Amino acid sequence: MRGWWRDLTDLVLPTDCAGCGAPRTTLCARCRTALAGSAPRRVRPRPEPAGLPAVYASAPYAEAVRALLLAHKERGALTLTGALGAALAGAVRAGLDASAGTGTSGTVVLVPVPSARWAVRARGHDPVWRMALAAAGELRRTGTPARVAAVLRQRRPVADQAGLDARRRLANLAGALEVTAGGDRLLAGGRVVLVDDLVTTGASLAEAARALRIGGSRAVYENATREVREERSTGGPEKGKWRKRKWVHGAANKTPVNALGSPPCAAVIAAPVDSFEMNRN
Repeated sequence: MRGWWRDLTDLVLPTDCAGCGAPRTTLCARCRTALAGSAPRRVRPRPEPAGLPAVYASAPYAEAVRALLLAHKERGALTLTGALGAALAGAVRAGLDASAGTGTSGTVVLVPVPSARWAVRARGHDPVWRMALAAAGELRRTGTPARVAAVLRQRRPVADQAGLDARRRLANLAGALEVTAGGDRLLAGGRVVLVDDLVTTGASLAEAARALRIGGSRAVYENATREVREERSTGGPEKGKWRKRKWVHGAANKTPVNALGSPPCAAVIAAPVDSFEMNRN
């Protein structure tokens, strides 16, 4: 109800630019350019956490872009969703272009990093999920098949990340995410891209990537065990126990690339300025 009311009031009532305060416009031309006027680039947090996929961002997290993200996330400025989704789609395209030739194919599947339940309740909406839907729509509009699969969830409570340094953020999120039941079926055959609004230390994206890898390993084992049972029922020449081990170890070769596992890249709208500067070294 809160999100519906915000949508209605945003359409009816005059508003100022959420980025700079310019009157009678939700997003002025200058702030739109700050958000999506430059080509997305790869960013690297410092230090870079283990397991972090290649991350691409559309804009530095500063001034107008910071204000736009906060207005959408914390103040429910939902009319910004389309512009933010378009910026996110640009980062997704940059990541997919850079990972071309890795063997991935099929529909682009955007996997949003989940927000804490208490945060969604407090805000009245899930901003990353909204932006992922808008990004998928922008990708489809420009000829790239895309959909959103919200297959990650928190398996335990986590503390608010604000104010935590990189080491504490990693500890706070370690083992916090998991793939939902049936998530492998939603992702199978697609080009999986993790998406979030912002990357700072990379802890959230690294944990999300870990959860996808674990979910993929579990899916591989279950598929392999099922194939073993089918083979044993036909009375093959090898003994059951040895044959089961052989199939489990060989199962990875039978799994489609990126059916469920480490994503080829991650995409965000914004990243700290110094993470962009590292690309020049």
